[in-house]
Amino acid sequence: MEAKDKIKKIGVLTSGGDAPGMNAAIRAVVRSAIFNHKEIVGVRRGYSGLIEGDFLPMQSHSVSKIISMGGTILKSSRCPEFKEYDARKRAYENMKKEGIDALVVIGGDGSFRGADALCRDFGIPVVGIPGTIDNDIYGTDYTIGFDTAINTAVSAIDKLRDTADSHNLVFFVEVMGRDAGFIALNTAIATGAEDTLIPETPTDIDKLCEYLEFERRNNKTSGVVIVAEGDDLGGASDVAKMVKDRIPHYEARVTTLGHIQRGGSPTCSDRVLASVLGYEAVNALLKGISGVMVGQMQNKTVYTPFAEACSRHNEVDLKWYEISRILSI
Repeated sequence: MEAKDKIKKIGVLTSGGDAPGMNAAIRAVVRSAIFNHKEIVGVRRGYSGLIEGDFLPMQSHSVSKIISMGGTILKSSRCPEFKEYDARKRAYENMKKEGIDALVVIGGDGSFRGADALCRDFGIPVVGIPGTIDNDIYGTDYTIGFDTAINTAVSAIDKLRDTADSHNLVFFVEVMGRDAGFIALNTAIATGAEDTLIPETPTDIDKLCEYLEFERRNNKTSGVVIVAEGDDLGGASDVAKMVKDRIPHYEARVTTLGHIQRGGSPTCSDRVLASVLGYEAVNALLKGISGVMVGQMQNKTVYTPFAEACSRHNEVDLKWYEISRILSI
């Protein structure tokens, strides 16, 4: 019997941090499953819902008008309990009771670790879709939510520029990126930031102060320094304090964009990417492909084993860091 004939019902869940475009991915999974004459069930609250058997039968109309919505209609959660075998066993038993033959997991690398364990422990077919604003998952050029997040950050920083220019201020703006500087670098280039601090490069606070003083001497009376939350000196508040201690006359302000970067209606790019990956995830399951994350690289669909997607990360091209520095002079 072919894989497509073995699968009668597919489950879909969103896990970990929400990302704009997750709803578009849910929509694509639901409608692709229905097109292939498969039942489709949503799992509320990620792996927590899987453990508790919180299922929602879905039809085509269940996902009407959600493509433009941020967040996730299935809700999401972080579930440390899923690291335990007994919790995964309860989840598997609930899936079998519900008649779920295969699962699509939309989330980040933590979500894929859970998916990999579920797949290995019980042999249930699972395919992952990369949904995270950080863009750091290996096996895809872009993750769902990244494009929206950087556009949100750019819009906010453009507004901060007005106040910075009006009052001769330097804003230290903290963006998300605990382990990766993709958001910070893209935003810095797009907004013409005076400097960018990212986890991939060590920050020399004395050189930063020297640079800011140089800019001031060259009649730049205001500025924006973008700080990824994972910078080695800490967040924007820590960096701003260090600068203030060294340059007391500097008028500095701190803005943390925080979770605003996760919200909002997804951009066209995120809607299209999510739709394509949702469609490809269902197709992969029906072809008998499992234990992988589906991604897009150079406009082609690729499959990356969960173990590889979790153990490796997309790396920032440091040439972009050089570009941001050169264009800030």
